[in-house]
Amino acid sequence: MRGLFRLTAVACSLVTAGCASLVSSTGANLAGSISSAMLNQNDPEIVRAGAPAYLMMLDGMVEDAPNDPALLSAASELYAAYGVVFVDNPERSRKLTTRAFAYGQRRLCVTAPSSCGMQELPYEDYMATLAGFEEDDVPALYTYAFSWLAYIQSHADDWRALARLPEVRATLQKLKSLDPQFRPAKVEHYLAVLNTIRPPALGGDFEAGREHFERALALSGDEDLSIKVDYARYYARTLYDRPLHDRLLGEVLQADPNHRGFVLTNTLAQAEAQALLDSADEYF
Repeated sequence: MRGLFRLTAVACSLVTAGCASLVSSTGANLAGSISSAMLNQNDPEIVRAGAPAYLMMLDGMVEDAPNDPALLSAASELYAAYGVVFVDNPERSRKLTTRAFAYGQRRLCVTAPSSCGMQELPYEDYMATLAGFEEDDVPALYTYAFSWLAYIQSHADDWRALARLPEVRATLQKLKSLDPQFRPAKVEHYLAVLNTIRPPALGGDFEAGREHFERALALSGDEDLSIKVDYARYYARTLYDRPLHDRLLGEVLQADPNHRGFVLTNTLAQAEAQALLDSADEYF
């Protein structure tokens, strides 16, 4: 599970924190400006050091407006991203992503009260509840699924958490069916990873995963380099396809990382691409 969100989480969470807060009446301009500055920062250590203050600011905003859907999404997704991307201490990561998932559950509950606590339901009941969501629920479903995946990553040693991955995948598929235009590159990226995080013998669907990766690349216009890194990490490495692995990572390292909204993500992606290439001889 390591690495599932280390790259994919960054851009979507910060965009949400900014855009969601712009919808909210509280701190809109400040939140949007800080999010934009983070996304376009090419020094990840500055973000690592500065983001906690922003998290506390969002906590305060939620205290003042506890049922504001936009603020709950912003807090949930930024806590999720920070907890898995920038926190190396496992115990602290678990605390942060637990908070993220709690915000995500509240976000969904505010939008659809009948869904409160659905994460505890058996699979069949969960799927029945999921079937009742409509297009207006898509933003809440996205925050919920995103924060749940972050929670699962930080609790990867808990088989009960891992056992809920099918529900998360079903949630992403549901929101995609309801609104194919909602963050399509990110949704395809997550579905790609979820289909390739386990080897074929343990239930991974690598043909579906490859198709999701290719759609994510096409939808992103090659601006988000993290997609190619995960394509190499999860698909090429698992299938021992070194030519594909090296080609994808080579393209990441040769690419210009300075695409507005992706500078931070791409800076992290290039560092991880180099690390994967450096270990390739031992892996293959």
